Amino acid sequence: MRRNHAPGKRHRQRHPSPSSERRVSPAATFRDAAASRVEILAPSFVQSLPSLEGQRPAYSHEVNGELLYELCAALVEAAIGTPEMWAECGGDALKFAQCAITHRIGPEVESLIQRNIEYDLEISDMHSEGETPLTGKLVVSISCGGCGYIKVGPAIAALEREAEGLGAAFYWTLIQALYRTMRIYDLSDAEVYEENLIEYAESDSEENRSEYEFPEVEKAIPACIKRSQKSRSDLWRIEYRRLLARHREGRYGSWIRRLRMMERLSHIKTKAQDPSEYSGNYDGPPLPALLVVFEDHDAISACFDEESQHMLEVSSEPNVCAVFSPASMEEFSDAVRVVERFVRFNEELCRLIEDIQSLETQNEGRDIDRGGASLRAR
Repeated sequence: MRRNHAPGKRHRQRHPSPSSERRVSPAATFRDAAASRVEILAPSFVQSLPSLEGQRPAYSHEVNGELLYELCAALVEAAIGTPEMWAECGGDALKFAQCAITHRIGPEVESLIQRNIEYDLEISDMHSEGETPLTGKLVVSISCGGCGYIKVGPAIAALEREAEGLGAAFYWTLIQALYRTMRIYDLSDAEVYEENLIEYAESDSEENRSEYEFPEVEKAIPACIKRSQKSRSDLWRIEYRRLLARHREGRYGSWIRRLRMMERLSHIKTKAQDPSEYSGNYDGPPLPALLVVFEDHDAISACFDEESQHMLEVSSEPNVCAVFSPASMEEFSDAVRVVERFVRFNEELCRLIEDIQSLETQNEGRDIDRGGASLRAR
């Protein structure tokens, strides 16, 4: 990730030290002794204050600063950071923590994720700005600043040509894995937006109803997805899993294997902080990390464009968060698992996004047009 702050958001109090040039000389009496009738009982000496030459001109104190060093010790104990890395960072604790976390993620994975989804990883001693720092605890969080984008329509069509129902199996399995791991904007969100828009229009005056434009989300849904919406039963997960398994070594096997890995990762339980338990001063839920559309500029994309205009106007919860004590290796390990699961899932997701984009580019001989359906452009 691009930003790693540890602990973060602390207030520094600087206290200027006395000037090293200030001296008291033997003649430095306040007034002439005869005029003031005051005698100096003790003889003056050459230097009444110790020399400050070569000393730091200012000193500072950080609230909860010791937690940063405890975090560094935990990183070394967990073999995430090394003594060699500490030496390379010149003993700078903050730089060491940043380097250790970045090294753990890996530059290739970091670059892969950042060119598809804009994430920020932060380690802080408080949930959000303006709060009282936690006592003996740190918060590791990953927030989304720019929504990713995946166009699944061409992939669904290609899979359906391979075998009937394979495209629907791929789509619904992907959506369920995403729901369990991150906040997304997809077909269901667009349908809710359209329903609300219809209700607003119906409650408005008759003369204003003609001013409303409805996205007509249903027209954007591929035929195989419509059929699967009507025929899905309690056994659909088993049926889809069997269908995907039969084609995991086929033409689009790499997609299916990545999807299967994402599904497994989504079922891993971690001790991530539940959003309802956040003590942060957040005004809204996490920003969507991914926009899932069927085609460029379709009805889902149009709904997202309308709703996303207000998403960055409030303080949003992070997409994932864990609170831990760096002095407790158990809590520290739990927090590491929270971050690693999320990063590993997003690695597979971004590779899948680029695999699908690559196939479409090869088939159509053109670049993917993402248009304006991204928070990055807002």
